[in-house]
Amino acid sequence: MITQIHPSDIVKAPDLRILPLELLVEHEFNDEQRTAPLAERLESEGVLKNPPIVSPIGDGDDRLVVLDGANRTMALSMLGYPYTLAQVVKYEEPYVTLTTWHHLIEDIDMEEFTNQLAAVEGVDFFEVDYLHARAGLARRECLIYVVHSDGKVFVARPKIPGLSVSEQNQLLNALVDTYKDRGQLHRAMTDSLQEAKQLYPKLTALVVFPKYDTSEVLALARDGQLLPTGLTRHLIEGRVLRVNYPLDELKSGEPLETKNARLKEWLRQKMASKEVRFYGEMTYLFDE
Repeated sequence: MITQIHPSDIVKAPDLRILPLELLVEHEFNDEQRTAPLAERLESEGVLKNPPIVSPIGDGDDRLVVLDGANRTMALSMLGYPYTLAQVVKYEEPYVTLTTWHHLIEDIDMEEFTNQLAAVEGVDFFEVDYLHARAGLARRECLIYVVHSDGKVFVARPKIPGLSVSEQNQLLNALVDTYKDRGQLHRAMTDSLQEAKQLYPKLTALVVFPKYDTSEVLALARDGQLLPTGLTRHLIEGRVLRVNYPLDELKSGEPLETKNARLKEWLRQKMASKEVRFYGEMTYLFDE
């Protein structure tokens, strides 16, 4: 008789490492409003609950890009910690799936919002129909398309065609800078105006971004080019949560090799005593 093994029964220890913060690079702007409160909470609790997710840049570069947890790494840096506990993953499917968040904007006057976007230098901002907007974004001919709450659709297209990913990213940041610190910005997966208005009845507009490839994210991060805040969404297979690792372990003056050896033994004991659970299916958590 052949015994079938469910993927959730195959448990491999996650790749947890203590890494120097100086080797970690961000790939998008962090939310500065969240960093200071997070630093206070870390200091008060004395543990790192959820380690940042990082992946090697590769090509001989020793640095690692932070896929998720930029605010945590920034908060630790503010507190003077030279190291962080991190989960290292391969930046490829099925280990990591890269998708894109869209921005839902509230509490900004519609006309003001539109005029600010239209005033960005190097960009043509004009009204189109919905299908042409989606097609243009899919072909990467435009940077974003915007759906107003009244149903009107606009695209932002570079004045100069054929720009590099880096040049497009500079324009994209300029567009997002016009609204990111004004009104309310929410992230959502939907590009449907109807669904967006159900979530936020006072919606001003929905800003839809293109899909990115992992190589583009790595190249931009390597070159110090940050994507706009709240754009990339990384789905991590086997994401590590609630490790509650003591911050004292990150600040001690011991050699890095000693820290990682103790971490390895700590993880071995956790796995041996069955204190680590792996959920191989989609899960709803009600105590977050």
